[in-house]
Amino acid sequence: MKSYKMIKASVATALAVGVIGVNAPFATEAAVGDFSLTILHTNDTHAALKDAPKRATLVQELRAEAGNENSLLLDAGDVFSGSLYFNEFGGQADLELMNYMGYDAMTFGNHEFDLGLSEDGHQALADFVAGADFPFVSANVDFSGDAKFDGLQNDTYTDMAEDGQIYNGMIKEINGEKVGIFGLTTEETINISSTEAVDITDYIAAAEEAVAAFETAGVNKIVAVTHLGYNDSAVWDNDILLAQSVAGIDVVVGGHSHTALMPPTMLTNEESGDPVVIVQAGSNGSLLGELDVTFDDMGVITSHVGEHHKVADAVADPAAVEILAPYKEIVDAKGAESIGAYAEVFLNGTRDMGGVRTSETNLGNLIVDGMLSKAQEIDPETVIAVQNGGGIRSSIDVGDITYGEVLSVMPFGNSLAIMDLTGAELLAALEVSVSSYPSELGSFLHVSGLEFVFDPSKPVGERVVDANVVTEDGRLPISEDENYKVATNTYIATGKDGFTSFGEAYADGRVSEPGFVDYEMFIDYVTSLDMVWPLMEGRITTVLPYGDVNLLDWEYPYVNDLFSRNVMTGTTTNTFSPDNTLPRWQLASMMVRLLDLPTEEIAEEDKAPFTDIADLPVARQNEIHALYAAGLINGTTETTFSPRAFIKRSHFALMVNNVFTTGYFAPADDHVEYPFSDVSHLPEVELDAIWNMYENGIISGYPNGTFKPGATTTRAEAARIISMFAPYVKYYEAK
Repeated sequence: MKSYKMIKASVATALAVGVIGVNAPFATEAAVGDFSLTILHTNDTHAALKDAPKRATLVQELRAEAGNENSLLLDAGDVFSGSLYFNEFGGQADLELMNYMGYDAMTFGNHEFDLGLSEDGHQALADFVAGADFPFVSANVDFSGDAKFDGLQNDTYTDMAEDGQIYNGMIKEINGEKVGIFGLTTEETINISSTEAVDITDYIAAAEEAVAAFETAGVNKIVAVTHLGYNDSAVWDNDILLAQSVAGIDVVVGGHSHTALMPPTMLTNEESGDPVVIVQAGSNGSLLGELDVTFDDMGVITSHVGEHHKVADAVADPAAVEILAPYKEIVDAKGAESIGAYAEVFLNGTRDMGGVRTSETNLGNLIVDGMLSKAQEIDPETVIAVQNGGGIRSSIDVGDITYGEVLSVMPFGNSLAIMDLTGAELLAALEVSVSSYPSELGSFLHVSGLEFVFDPSKPVGERVVDANVVTEDGRLPISEDENYKVATNTYIATGKDGFTSFGEAYADGRVSEPGFVDYEMFIDYVTSLDMVWPLMEGRITTVLPYGDVNLLDWEYPYVNDLFSRNVMTGTTTNTFSPDNTLPRWQLASMMVRLLDLPTEEIAEEDKAPFTDIADLPVARQNEIHALYAAGLINGTTETTFSPRAFIKRSHFALMVNNVFTTGYFAPADDHVEYPFSDVSHLPEVELDAIWNMYENGIISGYPNGTFKPGATTTRAEAARIISMFAPYVKYYEAK
């Protein structure tokens, strides 16, 4: 209980820590009766400022409801990086709005350290801190090694925190009660960002020190503002472990994992038996979190209620709109400028299965091809390029490619590095790349000049079963004893994201840094192309269980993609039957899995009226009902679906186009002539579907200029079409 901990945290213990530095004595008497507190919180806003004026309105309204004297407004880090606002203004646009909203405190996220390798180092972060109208709390980040933070960090816990200063923790009086607030940043930051001379220490030790300091000062209500992740890898740190392990913490206001945690999680601390409440509010400024919590006179939580407020639903605050306006004008102008290239197909930078953190994508291929092209201009011996998927932050739509899109994809401004690696070091990096598969991993590598195959059923560290250098002269197996010049970005070249073999090469002086920035190389490369239409090429493939789909078959990458997404399975456990024709019910099943449509509890009045599906398994019937209820399919007549009829190619295009135009894109522009010589006789609705799917790179015809609309669709053809369509689904769900 709190009384036990207050006695346990003696003054002598606190002084032994050596960093308490409380500026004034605090009364140890608790107030009589309960104390209620409203905590408003944000995290991982990532310079997403479009709706920040609406957030300002919500903050004002909710503080007024709570009583301004009974509320806190806290941010759990990662204000930096993620949009043109950051690229253009280095956090100053965010800061001006945060100052206006009246934040009480903020801790640091890993992305606050993204610019450590830039020419100016952490100057943008130092300026951000110095210009803040609120203090920063950080119990486990040591800035003393970086002179840019001289005069900004105070190694103390204080009740007289000043704006624009960094403290281990602060004590804030709220309506007569003392509330302790301290901050923590994930130790993994050293591995996934560019901390350079900034050091990050053990979070548990820092938290225990903070609690001891607060309890010595008579504080029995303690809030940890953390950038650890809700349930991130226990190898590093997370909020659940913190709450369970460190007695004395009452509330954890979290960030890093982008978790929209509602309702709040309440855990019991293993030592004290007291409740601990954890909150987190998603990412990109889409939510404003609210926690209403009540403490008894011993500082133990007796009740709590959480809520997420959708920022987009609020009315923008006029003064905040005025603050944002000059920044927005510059960002809008920059973002709208074309780089001088046109994307013929959607360039996939999505996450989840089939995205940049689990799979080869056409955008990943384009980025590393550009990197390899530039590296070979500098050092012709360079044969391979690799890029971590975590550095690909967005996608690019069909159409003119704008600066805004490019900088949203590559917001960190990482520079080119050329490494001299042994084959063993390269293979070790590939093992890191696939170590978490099928879970997302920012270290997942996109490759150029290289192809590799991995088997996710094998133990971590033994998954890469084949790897080859690919040059104009053919494919050669990677030899552990040979040396290879490999291009990448300076971020992972220094060993970040778990690439220790790269870090060893860097430490040995086997890495050169020519200085070209990633987005500049990308722009130079794509503007040199006659057509921006990158493909999935099978550069990265998983071992499939099917004996009738071979690695060099044209359909392999598409079957591999849908197998990984659990959208399309085999006809048996070890056969795919690529040349078999596809019945209508199978397409329905694939679309439901791809769209993740719910198939249970569909109202009777919304179910399909088809009388010929009753003999299908109930699960297949429900999939057809789900598509029909969503308005995405029609029958062959008003009352029949013809589930076992094989799908003609024109009908397949029509069905996919219905989903495409209903949920994701408007139809393509009017067409003057059709792309295929054998389709003019088709109904207008099928012609439009074929044109739209062709224009968006989802379907193609045959080398002789025909489409063969009356031919049935094979399973291999279906795999390609659905695989090409899948990235649109994930991207526009996210948008």
